[in-house]
Amino acid sequence: MSNIGIVGGTFDPIHNGHLLLGEQAYREYCLDEIWYMPSGQPPHKKDHKVTSAPDRCAMVRLAIQNTGYFRLSEFETSRRGNTYTAQTLHLLREAYPQHTFDFIIGADSLYQIESWYHPEEVLSMVRILAADREYDRAHPPMDEQIRHLTERFGGRIEKLHCRELDVSSEDIRSRVAKGLSVKGMLPAAVEEYIYQRHLYMDLEDSL
Repeated sequence: MSNIGIVGGTFDPIHNGHLLLGEQAYREYCLDEIWYMPSGQPPHKKDHKVTSAPDRCAMVRLAIQNTGYFRLSEFETSRRGNTYTAQTLHLLREAYPQHTFDFIIGADSLYQIESWYHPEEVLSMVRILAADREYDRAHPPMDEQIRHLTERFGGRIEKLHCRELDVSSEDIRSRVAKGLSVKGMLPAAVEEYIYQRHLYMDLEDSL
């Protein structure tokens, strides 16, 4: 039985922070593979037009091409309609009974998870690996949040001992739209693809 780490997200576009999360989870928790799984139609992404699934998958493929234990999973993009993590995890366990799954998230997602579709199901099906973060006054300490979620929903939540990079897909889209450099924020092959395909050039769609 293989232990697979899932990094989900819109990946619009994928950036170095996403790759750092997968790398840390693979090494710290001795996972067999990391699957990058672009979302299909994410119900919570109403603030901008989501780039087509083929383009987002192509960018992920380029970003992970030189890391042997990274994989692109089109499990969600192949489904129609809104895609919810709880539903995806149910379907994954049915489709891959030979695997166990961990779900890898950034620190912000740990503070938002109670607003997800059936968070109790998510926490009952997988171990959550969440990026550590320095304390800030906007949130309770991370250990306190983990304790709260565990007491409310059960499940297993572990910390990834890496700091998230100060980079976001939203910022990259905005910078591309404004003609600013995004060098160092994402793999060079992904940056080249964005400009070749003229993605995020329309400011209205990019913000």
